[in-house]
Amino acid sequence: MDLLTTTFLGNSLRAWIIALGITTIAFLGLRFVGLHAAKRLVRVASWATGHWDDVLSASLEMTKSSLLLVIAVFLGSRALDLPTRWATVLESVAVIALLVQGGLWLSAGLTAWLTRQRSERAASEPAEVMTLGILGVTAKIALWSMVLLLALDNLGVDVTALVAGLGIGGVAVALAAQNVLGDLFASLSIVLDKPFVLGDFVIVGDFLGTVEAIGLKTTRVRSLAGEQVVFSNTDMLGSRIRNFGRMFERRVLFKIGVTYQTPREKLAAIPGVIRDAIESHGEEAVRFDRSHMAEYGDFAIVFESVYYVLSPIYNVHMDIQQDVFLRIHEAFQEREIEFAYPTQTLFVEQAEATSLP
Repeated sequence: MDLLTTTFLGNSLRAWIIALGITTIAFLGLRFVGLHAAKRLVRVASWATGHWDDVLSASLEMTKSSLLLVIAVFLGSRALDLPTRWATVLESVAVIALLVQGGLWLSAGLTAWLTRQRSERAASEPAEVMTLGILGVTAKIALWSMVLLLALDNLGVDVTALVAGLGIGGVAVALAAQNVLGDLFASLSIVLDKPFVLGDFVIVGDFLGTVEAIGLKTTRVRSLAGEQVVFSNTDMLGSRIRNFGRMFERRVLFKIGVTYQTPREKLAAIPGVIRDAIESHGEEAVRFDRSHMAEYGDFAIVFESVYYVLSPIYNVHMDIQQDVFLRIHEAFQEREIEFAYPTQTLFVEQAEATSLP
């Protein structure tokens, strides 16, 4: 009994043994709960239909034994009569360890969620993969900034002054890098608002091509000639963009001119001929709109026709248009209808000769 009452650093050996026991039990308990709960959730996630179990298990797998030990030591120290300074230091270290462990849990869970989202959307919405990456980095920066500020506040640092200083510094950096930040926010607008996505065929001003990449600062378009055209994201959003990737059908308008010598009954039959040539491709491929004699031109009677190709693919549109023109040409040959071409007719009137006196 005399040995247990021996005093060491202001506490009896009995108190030290009790503190060590509490520390050991707390550490083993925290480790058992953390690791075994994670393994159990991993097994549950293997057959669960949702993905939140995966996120939770990924978070718990980031449990650090060293941080648990720090927390367990703090719990065990509560059984000791320590100087105020040492008690305060242990409390601060334990709070910081808890904050770091919480940050690791949240960061791992966020990473697991983003990884799943990227894998699900990689095929259908590839542009969102980049957005999720940007949002993930931003969220992690915000998370660890909050952990750092809370840790400094726990250590007695004046966080208010620090935040104010960071705010002023952030304004200075934003002013110095406003072009870069403008392109960065423009890239977020492009990905979130989706005026175009990867693979869309777009026309921007005098440039046209397929969107190949959407970066933090630039958007890259592969032109029809093969070269890559690079736009800053701010310029891209500030331009009028014609997005053919959102086209569901193509409207085709064409005009045909016939000679003025064409008889009236043949003129009346021309709209029907054009309509038959268009509708021969079937309702699943084209939709006829109209065909009319539109005007008396300088050298031809002009017919204007409109139809829709029910496919956005340009080659399909051109194949149908070529076949329509060939069918019209064949029908005109059968009916002996002549196409007009630029001509001028000179009418000469010869006056009767008069005899001189």
